[in-house]
Amino acid sequence: MLLIDKLKDKKIILASGSPRRRELMSGLGIDYTVDTETRFDEFYPDGLEIRRIPEYLACGKSRAYPRPLGKDDILITADTLVYCQERILGKPKSREEAVEMLRLLQNNKHTVLTGVCIRSLDKEISFTSSSDVYFNKISDEEIDYYIDHYKPFDKAGSYGVQEWIGYIGLLKIEGSFYNIMGLPVQRLYTELEKFVTR
Repeated sequence: MLLIDKLKDKKIILASGSPRRRELMSGLGIDYTVDTETRFDEFYPDGLEIRRIPEYLACGKSRAYPRPLGKDDILITADTLVYCQERILGKPKSREEAVEMLRLLQNNKHTVLTGVCIRSLDKEISFTSSSDVYFNKISDEEIDYYIDHYKPFDKAGSYGVQEWIGYIGLLKIEGSFYNIMGLPVQRLYTELEKFVTR
């Protein structure tokens, strides 16, 4: 039986405002609703290993969900982190910060981590997917063009791999391309299958 059929009596809730995550969820062919009302202060303890941060935050977002889950509800939350040379790159707060991040990423390797939490009324699982990304050399003129035309201020690391900067700068990846976009859909599909059959 297809996962789509196993989920037909479930209500899948994606608690994310990210249009890229919505696009990727839709690509799985699973019926779902979007709820962006989760209010969560994205805080993590000092000393938490970098690779554990996105999963910790995804689980925090899940537990901060403001409505009680019904018996057939499955809530999905996620968080994506970019890091390069042991430096965490979040969403840029200014154009200058976006330029600085992209200068760091160009002609360099960085890692994209996405943590995902799947929770129902009676159980919860979480996981992290990791992808290594290698960028070619990108000029300051190209960085300026990308920022001015694509305004990547809502993206960790100041870029969207599916946009122009990825077309011209992406040298190679090791891991899931969709993870870099913000949701490792193949792993999510596998984990959802386990979740509903346990």
